[in-house]
Formats: sequence, structure tokens, C-alpha cells
Amino acid sequence: MDLGASTTERVLTLLGLLQQRQVWTGPELAARLGITPRTVRRDVERLRTLGYQVHASQGVGGGYQLGQGQDLPPLLLDDEEAIATAVSLLAGAGNAVTGAGDASLRALTKLDQVLPARLRHEVRALTGSVESFGRGRTPVDPDVLMTLARACRDEVEAGFAYPSRGEVRRRHVEPYRLVASDRRWYLFAYDLDRDGWRSFRVDRMTDVAARTWRFRPRPAPDAAAYVQEGVASRVYSHQARFLVHAPAETVGAQISASAAVVRPRGADRCEVLSGADHGLDVVLIHILLLGHAFEVLEPPELRVRSRELAATLLSAGAAEG
Repeated sequence: MDLGASTTERVLTLLGLLQQRQVWTGPELAARLGITPRTVRRDVERLRTLGYQVHASQGVGGGYQLGQGQDLPPLLLDDEEAIATAVSLLAGAGNAVTGAGDASLRALTKLDQVLPARLRHEVRALTGSVESFGRGRTPVDPDVLMTLARACRDEVEAGFAYPSRGEVRRRHVEPYRLVASDRRWYLFAYDLDRDGWRSFRVDRMTDVAARTWRFRPRPAPDAAAYVQEGVASRVYSHQARFLVHAPAETVGAQISASAAVVRPRGADRCEVLSGADHGLDVVLIHILLLGHAFEVLEPPELRVRSRELAATLLSAGAAEG
């Protein structure tokens, strides 16, 4: 559909008006656009051709109304609406509203791609006045999130300072995905210095910058699964695996995603992978308190420890006051 520049501008203005109010009469639209009612009808047909559901009704209270379509069509935002939307998305991503942070960031990267430069400083200024309370993810700098999100989107290398083994080192990565846990943001990336996939806590990064070198994405493991496994077990000095006699959905609802990885093993059993830095007793007790029958798969010494704790509990239960 080939529209002239003036026609395109007028049709977009018409779309903006229809998004502002529930019902417009033909004469009202014609007056606002400076055109005839006949041209309004033609422009409405152009919007319909583009996939917008525009309903027309006759009589008192009738007029043109933008309806709901099967797909989400583009929205038109004025400056104030764009700023408010960006600030809300940054708050949802940076302060990590549970379950909405990663979706907020995806939407924000789309808005960022078309947001005029003149509005960016207003968005940043307003974001600084947004606070939250309660248990949420560790707060991160929204500018850092946006820098990393852009780098993932544009497939360009990124660099940042990151603490490791008691010292801060510069890391150079090919950023692949930002992953939100129930507590923190992580960057899943290919570490060019260590030649392998790694996950990095975003709140620990400093001096974050996107580079100009583009890269071709490598075949990658599932980002969310990789990060979750690292958070729940790989980073700990002791790991354990259990076979729990309950559906994965049931056990997954009982354990935080940052505390363990739950994998289905058929319809009524699952495997639980977890870890700890100072011995596995606490992990064993947590699995016990889930209330399901279970078996220790690894490590072998944890089976011995289970029998020792069982004997201690039996002794405690047999004692008389």
C-alpha cells in the first residue's frame, strides 16, 4: 500500500486520535484533521487495510471506534506518554517487579530503538525518582541494564569490570541474553578471555560499555537453564542430586528457582539439583521438609550422612522425658 507523505502523516494522526478516545464522530475527526468526512472514511479504510479494527456505527452515540484485533498493532505515543511508559518499564526492570522484569526490559529495548534522543535525559531524570520497597531483586542501574540489553539486541561485544577471586578484572564478552531470577539480574554471555559461556551478576558490574565490534552469535545452551543451574548449584563447593517421589510441578512450587533446579523424571517423580558452600546438611534437611519420599543420588557420602541423621532422629524420638 503506497501512501504519499502527507497522506501517511494524516493517517497516523487519525490513528493517534482513535487511540486517545473511545468514540469519535465523522464530523469531529474531519474537523480535527482539516479534511472532509469522505476523506475520513477513506483513511479509516486505509487503517483497516493495515490491520487495525476500526468499527463504524450510526445513530446517536455512534461514530468510529478502534477495536481489538487478533494481533497487537503498533501504538502511537506522544512525548509525555513515551516518557511515562519508559519510566514505568525501567522501574519494572531495574527494581524487578516479580515476574515482569524481563518482559519490561524486552519492551523497553523496543521503545529505546525509536525513542527520540531529546527524551532520553527526561527518562533518566524521572527514573531516579522511582523507588520500591519489599522483597524484590537486587536493584541495578537501569542505564547498565539498557546498555547490556542494547548490546544483546545489536550483537556487539561488551566490556565491564567484574570482581573475581578477590580482585576486579576487566571482562570482554559476547552478550547473549539478560536473565532475571527471583532475586537478581544476570548476563549470559560468551567470555572471550576464558573462551567459554559464563553468567555474570549485573549488580556486581562496573564501568559497563558496549563496544563497536559486531559478532556472529554462536550455538548456545539455554540461557535461563544455564543461569539457574549456576545459581542453584554450580557456584557452590558442594553439590547434591536427589530423586524426589513427587511431580516436578509440585516440587517446583515448593522450592525457589534460585535454590534448586527441578527436572521431571516421568509423571510422578523429579530430580532436584542443589548445592551449598559449607556442607550439605542444610540441603538434605530442606529436601526432607518438602514432605515427599526421596533418594540421595549424589554424592555417595551424603547417603551415609542421611543414615547418621536418621539414627539421631530415631534416638531423639525414642527418648523419654
